[in-house]
Amino acid sequence: MERQDSPSAKWWQLAFGVICMAMIANLQYGWTLFVDPIDQRYHWGRAAIQLAFTLFVATETWLVPVEAWFVDRYGPKIVVAFGGVMIALAWTINAYADSLAMLYLGAVIAGIGAGSVYGTCVGNALKWFPHRRGLAAGATAAGFGAGAAITVVPIARMIASSGYQDAFLYFGIGQGAVVLALAFLLRKPSTNAPVQRKSTRLPQTKVDRSPREAVRTPVFWVMYAMFVMVASGGLMAAAQIAPIAHDFQVAGVPVSLFGLQMAALTLAISLDRIFDGFGRPFFGYVSDNIGRENTMFIAFSTAALAVIVLLTYGHIPMVFVLATAVYFGVFGEIYSLFPATCGDTFGSKYAASNAGLLYTAKGTAAFLVPFASILSAAYGWSAVFTLIIVLNVTAAAMAMFVLRPMRARYLAAEEHPAALGAHPIRAA
Repeated sequence: MERQDSPSAKWWQLAFGVICMAMIANLQYGWTLFVDPIDQRYHWGRAAIQLAFTLFVATETWLVPVEAWFVDRYGPKIVVAFGGVMIALAWTINAYADSLAMLYLGAVIAGIGAGSVYGTCVGNALKWFPHRRGLAAGATAAGFGAGAAITVVPIARMIASSGYQDAFLYFGIGQGAVVLALAFLLRKPSTNAPVQRKSTRLPQTKVDRSPREAVRTPVFWVMYAMFVMVASGGLMAAAQIAPIAHDFQVAGVPVSLFGLQMAALTLAISLDRIFDGFGRPFFGYVSDNIGRENTMFIAFSTAALAVIVLLTYGHIPMVFVLATAVYFGVFGEIYSLFPATCGDTFGSKYAASNAGLLYTAKGTAAFLVPFASILSAAYGWSAVFTLIIVLNVTAAAMAMFVLRPMRARYLAAEEHPAALGAHPIRAA
């Protein structure tokens, strides 16, 4: 008799995934705390040290499809366990790194570990929640932001009290151990739940497409292009928020909000993390109810409006704080909407691999970020903001007028195999 999962099993699996994501969050968001202490000790220069972060992002992003391939074939346990070991090893190397080469090695290993956990947990969530993919992907991705909020302050305190080496060592071993332990509790569903199209606003495939089949479809590359557009704008803003605040002369201006008073830049960064984390499950939930493309249009349009407000009134401290918070609140949703849309379009069986391939768009977008620095130096921040606005407006239009009809035609063609050419259809 085929094993049946209990009703609570999917929620436990979601919770395990969220905790694992929280444990890897500071590999990205906590890195900035280590840059100056490392430079003070070895005097390598910020630019040379920050190259380690670039290597981390590139490795974390571009290896996800490879790691997801293992997930789809061997399940999440072995991949997440491997990721936990890599995370602990990476920060242990960083703790003892006395050369840039060692620091870069630690960054690459950290990227391998983070990618193993990130891609696996998101992909596994898509498998467990075929009818709530937006919520599941959003909640899992939100763990990334929540983890940063939980761990960054303790890391900063340990750096101040014991030095950055101890912070690397103890947090590295600790977070790696948590991920390793939870890895043995993760598993894929015992059976694939049949997909029922309950609404025309949420069209879903009834068949599974392999990564090889997915990348041969125009709809995949339309989603990829949109992901790059929105992600590049968000990464440009995230990487430049401090210089923007200083150039707008609002960075150190005290701002009071919700009974709290702090410098505008500090408050903006804090709210950005909170709104980013909240936006991922929120927009995922919304998309489960009103449709993926409709939600994309709302989110991308809101992002464009937020940047317009920032461009026009960003010199006002409170406006700067609120506009950036709104922008990052709608930016984070790409990490729930695109995996969910990918699962809807290409099925659950290869969800981790297909979402992993789509996730490489973040790495592609990251390579466009330095262009913002060049553009701002030549033409000012107004040129950068204009570019971000154009990218978001274009993506919003593509969601409604390109992606939606294209996906509808693609899914409708499942009922007529000849329309899909030579690619075979496999039942889910």
